[in-house]
Amino acid sequence: MTDSNSSPADTAELRERLAIIESMLTEGRSKTESWGWSFVVWGVAYYVATAWATLGEAKFAWPITMLAAAAITSIGAFKTREHQAETTLSRAIGIIWMAMGCSLFVICICVASSGHAEQHVFLAMIETALGTANVTSGALLRWRVQMLVGIAWWVAAASTCFASIPQTGYIFLGAIFVCQILFGIYMMVGEARQRRASAARSGASHA
Repeated sequence: MTDSNSSPADTAELRERLAIIESMLTEGRSKTESWGWSFVVWGVAYYVATAWATLGEAKFAWPITMLAAAAITSIGAFKTREHQAETTLSRAIGIIWMAMGCSLFVICICVASSGHAEQHVFLAMIETALGTANVTSGALLRWRVQMLVGIAWWVAAASTCFASIPQTGYIFLGAIFVCQILFGIYMMVGEARQRRASAARSGASHA
């Protein structure tokens, strides 16, 4: 409700500010969608690391695969940022994901090299971290889809704690497919639609 004593000028200014905020959130979601490819890359990386560890090289599987995925992401990020102007919101979201990635990288190396990689705790830890990053990013952008993805990761983490060892693997692989690969493809499709809409508007304005 607005104050009955507020002037039309104050009301107009408030609406303008709300419109600016909504525009920033929309732009933030659009920029996040442009990173859909990285979700797919990391989803595939998790599959590779899991398969590699299952074959008996668990000590090296996760660190090497994570380094390779990080290198690919860095190259793609450099090209993506060439076409995007950085904003405070995009910088904050980028820091969240960078911190999450660094945390997982450090703990995965330490756990794998120490030989204490108990499967329930190890997988639940990864699922919880991914859930936290997605929920935080989705909350900042007011993007319910990404928040639901984060909640799905948390559900996977909780389920992992009570599952048998074979079941934990199925839960993790299923969560990767839904929350990384499918969500990444969803983001890429959204970005493609945005590009087509922008191209159509540009063409109409020059017609």
